[in-house]
Amino acid sequence: MSELSPETAIALQVDPVSHDLGAFDVRRAVPQPKCRMVGPFVFIDQFGPAQYDIGKGMDVRPHPHIGLSTVTYLMQGAIDHRDSLGSFATIRPGAVNLMTAGSGIVHSERSPQSERDAGGKIYGTQTWLALPDALEETAPAFESVAAGDLPVIEDTCAKARVIMGSLWGVTAPTTCHAATVNADIILGAGGAMPIDADADERALLLVEGEAEVDGEPLALFTLAVLRPGRAMVLRSGSGARVVLMGGEAMTRRHVWWNFVSSSRDRINQAKDDWRAGRFPKVPGDEEEFIPLPDVPKTVSYP
Repeated sequence: MSELSPETAIALQVDPVSHDLGAFDVRRAVPQPKCRMVGPFVFIDQFGPAQYDIGKGMDVRPHPHIGLSTVTYLMQGAIDHRDSLGSFATIRPGAVNLMTAGSGIVHSERSPQSERDAGGKIYGTQTWLALPDALEETAPAFESVAAGDLPVIEDTCAKARVIMGSLWGVTAPTTCHAATVNADIILGAGGAMPIDADADERALLLVEGEAEVDGEPLALFTLAVLRPGRAMVLRSGSGARVVLMGGEAMTRRHVWWNFVSSSRDRINQAKDDWRAGRFPKVPGDEEEFIPLPDVPKTVSYP
């Protein structure tokens, strides 16, 4: 992680922390001590590209969340989502799943049987968005937006799918609880895409190929937090895939395991509720669960 000079387009570069999940690695850029949030994004994971062995797949057992929305976006593969509201959805490339935890929700994420049978691929991002203060205890909700319902901007050697928010004159139908920008950008050889200055905070994550922003190279899988208030141009000489994330600046949040809140007391209450079995069950996935950890991998106390 390195801070750069005031003249640079990139204000901060954040090297991710990698977690080996067996079949694939998860790279976690946020939260880290010097980068706890980018706009409402309080957690940024990127995984793959990877391929499962035949018969293998993802099995994230039921676990709880409060005070956030999870955003799951795939470039390859498929994941079955189930939650305590009774929602079920299989997310596929180009679609987005938005799960708003609010006062509390439980969900599981598993590979469909068809992916296990074929030795399917997995490649994508999962991010968490902190909810505004007034909505931290909102009723939980889930929505799945199909790839065909997300706007796509195309130009010569450049294509971008808007996952959330308004960008380049179009608006995604995905619910935003706070001003949010999120897009999947694919650049061909010689392709370029403008990065507007409207959002309070913005970051770019290069997940494939090579690219630069205003002439400054992006490092693969490293989060590049951009200088605020400056319009920029993203370019690639040979082709790239880049995820844009950001939005309105928010007051810092406490993060402990899967819980996000402006109040440490609220997080402690969520811990007690999960230990005591007071969260609801996930219909169709009631038998297993992830126990509360003694020492979680994700902690960020401002």
